[in-house]
Amino acid sequence: MATTDVSTYRYNHTMYRIKDAKASLKFYTEALGMKLVDEYHNAEAKFSLYFLGYEDPASAGLVRLGRQGLLELTHNHGTEDDESFAYSTGNGDVGGYGHIAITVDDLQGACKRFDDLGVKFVKRPEEGRMKHIAFVADPDGYRVEILENPMLK
Repeated sequence: MATTDVSTYRYNHTMYRIKDAKASLKFYTEALGMKLVDEYHNAEAKFSLYFLGYEDPASAGLVRLGRQGLLELTHNHGTEDDESFAYSTGNGDVGGYGHIAITVDDLQGACKRFDDLGVKFVKRPEEGRMKHIAFVADPDGYRVEILENPMLK
C-alpha cells in the first residue's frame, strides 16, 4: 500500500462550467470581489479555465496549487453564442448540488450593493425563516449564499 500523509491534504478548488466567461468573471470579480488568481487557455481543445479567490496574508504570493478555497470557472468556447445552451446547476427538481458560501462584513450593506449592481437574488434576508442569510445567483444560475461574519464587525 502506498504511503501518503493526509495532514498535507488541502481543499484546493471547486469547478463550475460556465456559459459566458465575460459575464461570470464580471460577477465574481465585481459583485463578489474575488481576484483572478490564474487562467489557462487551450485554443486547440476550445476551453479556458479561470481560477478565482480572495486575497489573504496566508495566500500572498502562492501559486494556484499552493492556495486553498479557489473557484475554477471552466468555459467551453462557443457556448456564449448559443442562446438555448445552459448548464444544470444541481438545484432543479432532482437537486443534489447546493451552493458555495461567501462571508461579508455587513449582510444588509452587501445586499444593497448587490441591488445596485443588478445581481439576481434567489432569497433576500427578510424572506423566509432564516433572516441571517441571502442567496444570489451567478449568470449561470449557480447559487451563492451570503452570510454576515460577526468577526468582521
